[in-house]
Amino acid sequence: MHTVIRTYSGAGAVETIDLIIASKKDIKKIMRAVKGFISYSVIKTETGGFSITVSKNEKASEAITAAAREWVVANASHFKAKPPKITGGTVSMYFDE
Repeated sequence: MHTVIRTYSGAGAVETIDLIIASKKDIKKIMRAVKGFISYSVIKTETGGFSITVSKNEKASEAITAAAREWVVANASHFKAKPPKITGGTVSMYFDE
C-alpha cells in the first residue's frame, strides 16, 4: 500500500478544504475511478487542512494526486491558495479495528 498526504495551508486553504468537503460526491467519483484506490479522508484544521489517500501502489497514488490537482485547479483556483505540500510513502504498518 502507498499513502499520500496533501497539506493545505496559508491564504485560501480553509476555503479550498471547505469546497473539497462540500464536493464529496464529485471527489468520491474521481477517486474511485482510479484503479488501486483504497481510501480518502479529509481533515479540517483551523488554518486549512489535509487529505490522506491510501492506494494499492505508488502508481495509483500518483494518478490520484494528478486527479486531485486537476480538480482543485478547475474548481478552487479562485481562492488563490498555494499548492498543497505533498508527502507520500509506502505503508510500513497498517491495521484497523
